[in-house]
Amino acid sequence: MIVLAGARVVTPHGVLDPGRVRVENGLITEVGPEVGPTAGPVGGEAGGAGAGGADIVDLAGSWLVPGFVDLHVHGGGGHDVTASPADLAAAVAFHRAHGTTRTLVSLVAAPVERLAEQLSWVAALTAAGPGPDGHVVGAHLEGPFLAPARRGAQPGEHLRAPDRGVFAELVAAGAGTLRVITLAPELPGAGAVTEAALAAGVIAAAGHTDATYDEAASGFAAGMTLATHLFNGMRPLHHREPGPAGAALDAGVACELINDGVHVHPALLRLVAAEPARLVLVTDAVDAAGVGDGDYLLGGHPVRVRDGQARLAATGALAGSTLTMDLAVRRAVAAGLALEVAVAAAATNPARVLGLAHRCGSIAPGLDADLVVLDADLRVTRVMAAGRWVPAPATRPIAAG
Repeated sequence: MIVLAGARVVTPHGVLDPGRVRVENGLITEVGPEVGPTAGPVGGEAGGAGAGGADIVDLAGSWLVPGFVDLHVHGGGGHDVTASPADLAAAVAFHRAHGTTRTLVSLVAAPVERLAEQLSWVAALTAAGPGPDGHVVGAHLEGPFLAPARRGAQPGEHLRAPDRGVFAELVAAGAGTLRVITLAPELPGAGAVTEAALAAGVIAAAGHTDATYDEAASGFAAGMTLATHLFNGMRPLHHREPGPAGAALDAGVACELINDGVHVHPALLRLVAAEPARLVLVTDAVDAAGVGDGDYLLGGHPVRVRDGQARLAATGALAGSTLTMDLAVRRAVAAGLALEVAVAAAATNPARVLGLAHRCGSIAPGLDADLVVLDADLRVTRVMAAGRWVPAPATRPIAAG
């Protein structure tokens, strides 16, 4: 049993300042206000004996927030999730050190047989549950059913028209762990794939699309419930033709945003956050995250990272980000969002999108003890996953970034 005491605890009902959280057998069993002097040692080390033999950790005014849930990750720490199962696990572990305790692995467009192989890797890690390298909750297929005109960094040679048979093949390869597929709603066959996705329990997301407002609105009416990196990889928002972004906001669906200071202006972050439940912060991180400037590959195509911006070497198109979720939260607060709103966008809202709100995404009794300790500058100092402290990386402090 562990009691985390003396923290500013961000809960679904507000901030407890000071508050305490009890953890037993990997679950949160009690959340409440601090009601007396804290027993045990000060300084963040467990081991002080409290009532009932609990180890008491005095967090001394640090923020305690739920573990982040990232719906969109391609890599990190020098590892591309499509390179090998080992690289996939290492990328997930890198992001966990930055507070992401649940990861949806994103796969770029590739030949169907290659996607099927990568889905099998994700399925194996998902089936393993929380482990030493992190907690994978399934796969996100970002393609291959995308609009060539809005492909961004997606490999154009591997894009194809939406095909229900191909989709069924990919669902089978994922063995029940394919959770999200991004497709362009205006493409012929997109309606049939959306219908098949709903039947298979897969979330259909609109993205990499040149759809008009009406075409995108039809997609949302047909069952699409998520917009992939809103404003990026889609027809721009215009006052006479709102396009997919306007349709997504109008439909009230969940909207991913890459809040790295490059992909989206802070004013648009605030616009989406006007309805806080629809904002979902994602990293869209590639292998360069946490490594630095240099030359990399995404989907087999050269990517050049300069000043933290990842772009295709051939075209200059943005190619994912070097973002981590803790930095996304800090940027959201710097842009004017309340910390509670930013944390919900990084944890509570994505957990709800995935149907995992009964397991994670909030600090509440009965949920898994996935928790992140932030200092006064909102930098990660400790991460707890399934009730266990995550060891800090040997070569890189977890507060970096």
